[in-house]
Amino acid sequence: MSELVPDGYTILLSDIKQRIRTAQYEALKTVNKELILLYWDIGRMIVERQEGSTWGKSVVEQLTKDLQAEFTGIKGFSAQNLWYMRQFYYNYSDHPKLQRIVGEIGWGHNLTILNKCKDYLEREFYIRMTRKFGWSRDVLVHQIENQT
Repeated sequence: MSELVPDGYTILLSDIKQRIRTAQYEALKTVNKELILLYWDIGRMIVERQEGSTWGKSVVEQLTKDLQAEFTGIKGFSAQNLWYMRQFYYNYSDHPKLQRIVGEIGWGHNLTILNKCKDYLEREFYIRMTRKFGWSRDVLVHQIENQT
């Protein structure tokens, strides 16, 4: 036997669903921003230790092993990704305007822009457009390749 739904219930349900979706989206944005800050800090720490020292590739390889052992099941600490973190920090550390906006898009988007765009104005443009239009990585690559 189905119960009768009171007047306005459908609207209430719709409003609650929208509020939940909004909260989920905001939580994802916050997590993404923290992840980008973490990767920034890791890149900074690697760059700072390598400057003026004889630390080379072997340190990153050892960091990879130790981080993966400590944080099993968490992706993102491969040697390649640690090198990307280093490159990310190194390329943006002298550009405060870019530092403020890189956390507004995902890590994969940031890497795509970092690797495909060599000019800082071009990088800023694609970061802003990705954020504004919510481009997927495939769309971002297409836009860069077509020099939008």
